[in-house]
Amino acid sequence: MTSPHEISEMIEPLPHVAIIMDGNGRWAKSQGLSRPEGHLAGVDAIKRIVKAAVTRNLPILTLFAFSSENRLRPKTEVNFLFNLMHRYFDENLKELAEEGINIKIIGETDELPNATLKLIDHVQNATRDNDKMILQIAFNYGSHEEIVYAAKSIAADVSENKLSPSDITKETFEAHLRTAGLPNPDLIIRTSGEYRLSNFMLWQAAYAELYFTDVYWPDFNERELDLALKEYATRERRFGRISEDTISEDKQDKGFISKFSLKKATK
Repeated sequence: MTSPHEISEMIEPLPHVAIIMDGNGRWAKSQGLSRPEGHLAGVDAIKRIVKAAVTRNLPILTLFAFSSENRLRPKTEVNFLFNLMHRYFDENLKELAEEGINIKIIGETDELPNATLKLIDHVQNATRDNDKMILQIAFNYGSHEEIVYAAKSIAADVSENKLSPSDITKETFEAHLRTAGLPNPDLIIRTSGEYRLSNFMLWQAAYAELYFTDVYWPDFNERELDLALKEYATRERRFGRISEDTISEDKQDKGFISKFSLKKATK
């Protein structure tokens, strides 16, 4: 089994890893358990993977904990998930802070209960000076809503003459997203065998490497994380450029293009 040190040596620079944690309910059904028991098992997986991310020196770990669409689930389940978030931080905030983890929570806040808003403020303030790793949690988050939020924020700046329309760039837009100030994810992992982003970081995922696994989230462990990281290490990230292997072919390509252009021009 690959050690955390070997993983860190294998990948340079280490990626911002984002995970769509999926499959708690199906895991519970496969075990003959209730959905709440599946969510409890999912919290155990969070604890496990956060520790694994720290030991592997990952700079940023983003977890998609609760989507804005999840609010459409039965009220009893939604309330359970909100209470589970409170319980997680009640039990683990001290240890997370001692580990040097800086916690950021992103998502729509308009409809959140006051108790949850206070919890978010407390968690972020308690860890704001930590610099070992950033743990970003997307809670009540939806990428469509985030993009609309950014557009409205930019429109407000324009209407208040703080910004000119001609000054709006990709960087301007990113500065108005919920994730402003943090680099976009390099690797997005989704568990449970689903092959979609489900309204998660659609803008930020433009050049992310995607990794899908059939493993349900409660069963996702250090080994599964290492498998994803090792797969990431094999990917060549070109961002629209050509690979190093094709640079040697450049002269031949230029000769063909030159002849092709000349023929076109003489017709």
